[in-house]
Amino acid sequence: MDEREADGARKTAGRRARGELESEVLAALWAADGPLTAGQVREALPGDLAYTTVLTILSRLHGKEMLVRRREGRGYAYEPVRDEASHTAQRMRSLLEGGSDREAVLARFVSELSEQDEHVLHQLLSGHDARSGGDCSGGRA
Repeated sequence: MDEREADGARKTAGRRARGELESEVLAALWAADGPLTAGQVREALPGDLAYTTVLTILSRLHGKEMLVRRREGRGYAYEPVRDEASHTAQRMRSLLEGGSDREAVLARFVSELSEQDEHVLHQLLSGHDARSGGDCSGGRA
C-alpha cells in the first residue's frame, strides 16, 4: 500500500457511514431515562464529537419530526417521538412499500429469519404475544 492509499484508508476509517451518527444519537436517546440536552447526548456518544456536530444532528432529527424538544435553560432537551421498536417497524414498512415485488421481499425476509424469530413471527401472526404467551389485543401484529 503506497502513502496515498494509506492516507485514504485513514480518512475512510475515521468517517461514519451515512446516517450512522443519526442512528447513534437516537440510540443514546432511547437508552436514556428521559430527555437529554445536546451536551448530555455528546457525553453518551463514543469518540470525541464536537458539540456543534451533535447539535446539528439533533436539529436535523427534530426537523424530520423524529424528536421533540422542550426548552431547558438556554437550550433544549430532546426526546424521541417513537420508541426504538416503533421506529424500526416504520423503517421496515417503508422499505417494503418501496419494493416492486412485495411478495418476493416478504418471502426472502421470512426465509432468512432465525428459527427463534420465525417462531416469534408465527406466534404474532396467530394472535399470541410471543413474549408473554397471552393474546395480542387486536389479533394481528
